[in-house]
Amino acid sequence: MGRKQLTLELQEKIDAIPDSLEAYGLTLLQSGHSLLFEYDTQAERTGITRLLSDLAQANLSVRDLATSQSSLEQVFLRLVEERS
Repeated sequence: MGRKQLTLELQEKIDAIPDSLEAYGLTLLQSGHSLLFEYDTQAERTGITRLLSDLAQANLSVRDLATSQSSLEQVFLRLVEERS
C-alpha cells in the first residue's frame, strides 16, 4: 500500500532505457527526458540509492527529482486487481 513514484528528470534526452537499468522497471516519460521509478515505502530498502548510482554508471545525469504518492483510489484499485 505504501507505493510512491520517483520521477527523475534527465539532463539529456534518451531514446531507450539502458539494459543495465532494466531490473528497476523504469518507465521512459516525456519524449525521453524523464524516467519513472515506482517503489514501496514500506520495504526495508527502496532501491533509490542503488538506482542513482547505476544511473551515474550508465552516464545518465539527473537534473531534478520529484516524488508522488498513490491516491486512496489508486490504492483501492490496485488491491482489487491483486485479488482478481
